[in-house]
Amino acid sequence: MNSNMNVSAILRKALDEIGDRTAVIQCKNVSGGDINSSYYVQSECRSYFAKINKNVPPRFFQSEAVGLELLRKTNTVKVPNVYYVMEAENGAYSLLLLEWIEGEKTKQTAVLLGQAVAQLHQCYGPHFGLAEDNYIGWLPQKNGLYENWMDYFIECRLLPQIQLAEQKGRMPTYRRNKIEKLLASLERWLPEKCRPSLLHGDLWGGNWIAGAKGMPYLIDPSVFYGHHEFEIAFTELFGGFPAQFYEAYNEIQPLSLEYKERKELYQLFYLLVHLNLFGETYGYSVDRILQKYVG
Repeated sequence: MNSNMNVSAILRKALDEIGDRTAVIQCKNVSGGDINSSYYVQSECRSYFAKINKNVPPRFFQSEAVGLELLRKTNTVKVPNVYYVMEAENGAYSLLLLEWIEGEKTKQTAVLLGQAVAQLHQCYGPHFGLAEDNYIGWLPQKNGLYENWMDYFIECRLLPQIQLAEQKGRMPTYRRNKIEKLLASLERWLPEKCRPSLLHGDLWGGNWIAGAKGMPYLIDPSVFYGHHEFEIAFTELFGGFPAQFYEAYNEIQPLSLEYKERKELYQLFYLLVHLNLFGETYGYSVDRILQKYVG
């Protein structure tokens, strides 16, 4: 953000809109990902977390707010309250104003997180997917309502990332050939029947934090209804979830005997996302998984 005056004016407008007309005591940059400028904002009334960005695509912050609200309504996982969303046009700044969450992990935090995510995954919908598109990172994410998990997984998860990788020149012929072979044989590893669980959708170690008394909160969702093991597979890809998390999760929502066989297949989607976001650094991991499943 190139002007503190811009930040001050944007925040003042947002606070006025939600009825907090008290003075801003403190406003400072904080770490909050590589997409947005993030701020800790303290008024005389309350502390906030603000994300501000001039270059976000349409409904970027609104999609995050919708996802947080879907999660909150389940009464299973804790998420920050959404106070205000400002979606700007014509190059103006957009803003998402959230509750400020602060705390430290305790011995029980991982257990509470595992229990909460398991309970979230027992919130079922009538279809796989979601009625509206959203984002994963800053990449658009296609959705839709599907009766069949495999159809959704192929059409809304794998294919859009494969096509994007082709556009970016990150899908050499040998890789594309193996992916085609994999797509033709997915039924070997995907469950014939599973229920559409509400998923956070982007649950890596950086998207949960500890609040007061070590209570875990989920942040930055990319929600949809899908196979619950898809989510757990991603938690294992980059780490950040202690053993107690998985123990607590399995007590409530046991993973199938086939989970280990399909885990890396589910991780392939997230590696394709990273291939598209960050480049060929992730190509080796994509190729390794393709080699495992189709040789």
